[in-house]
Amino acid sequence: QVQLVESGGDSVQAGGALRLSCAASGYTYNRYSMAWFRQAPGKEREGVAAINTYGYTEYADSVKGRFTVSKDNAKNTLYLQMSSLKPEDTAMYYCAADWIAGNLISPRGYRYWGQGTQVTVSS
Repeated sequence: QVQLVESGGDSVQAGGALRLSCAASGYTYNRYSMAWFRQAPGKEREGVAAINTYGYTEYADSVKGRFTVSKDNAKNTLYLQMSSLKPEDTAMYYCAADWIAGNLISPRGYRYWGQGTQVTVSS
């Protein structure tokens, strides 16, 4: 059974930084692409950043240059390093995993999801 557990969410001021983690278990870790998504109240879930099994990364335009996605295969953990945070980054952040062909930051192809971790950025 695939399990994804996010951590690292917090409340920070604008301009601050956070690192989110997603611990994965229940499958051969580097078998799937992994991604971060976020959802703010009243808004659709949107892709933030993703990394495939070859280490190729994709980012939403809104976070390019500020966020970095990475993974540690030895620890079965996905990370999202976030810097220069803005109030509009406030959302519940989810990690997801699956075998993906095509757009890595579209939520449609992902079967496996974590429960989320809250990020709140105040101005």
